[in-house]
Amino acid sequence: MEIKPIAKIINDYDSKFAVPRQSGLVNEIESQIIFEKEYSNKAAFKRIEEFSHLWLIWGFSLNSHQSTSLTVRPPRLGGNEKVGVFATRSPFRPNPIGLSSVKLEKVIKDKNDNVTLIVSGADLVSGTPIYDIKPYITFSDCHTDAVCGFADENKNHKLKVIIDDDILNNIKKEKQNALKEILEGDPRPAYHEDGRQYGFAFAGKEIKFTVTDNTLTVTEITDGK
Repeated sequence: MEIKPIAKIINDYDSKFAVPRQSGLVNEIESQIIFEKEYSNKAAFKRIEEFSHLWLIWGFSLNSHQSTSLTVRPPRLGGNEKVGVFATRSPFRPNPIGLSSVKLEKVIKDKNDNVTLIVSGADLVSGTPIYDIKPYITFSDCHTDAVCGFADENKNHKLKVIIDDDILNNIKKEKQNALKEILEGDPRPAYHEDGRQYGFAFAGKEIKFTVTDNTLTVTEITDGK
């Protein structure tokens, strides 16, 4: 089977460590879904505005090599415990395919009736290829009695975030709350250590920070490269 991108996503997540760990965790950042010419026609989107949420099927395009391991070390387990790849949402998979639910905010049509979708709650790096889009359907997709294994054990884990106002004001005001939510979610890689300086690109800026005893301190926000 051959699959090819139908679209790409454009947003403020300029690097993989800026991305929330799951979709729906940071809803203040809106993303544009820009379609390839053959899929942007309004006919492909007839009645899509009747749905509040969508499933995005997409590719882990930043993976530099194909994964052959059947076990991974989830960040939420501290990167110290191996579990089966199919018991995780790790990007390192036999087939590097991701699945995310997002909120459909707006359907935009240009003068030629080409369509762009505006969504919120995405967990995709800007430029990520999208292979398909499907509507989210509550009666089949929502399982209120679901048990979520070790993910439930860490779902409320958040870091305390400290940012001096002089540093915070280096990023646009409308991006500040989203940045704080990303930082609370601990954007460090699975293998990390207290006191070390980390950084990532977000909204055209370079964010530098350290973490000690579950407290994250932003040391610098500068213009991105």
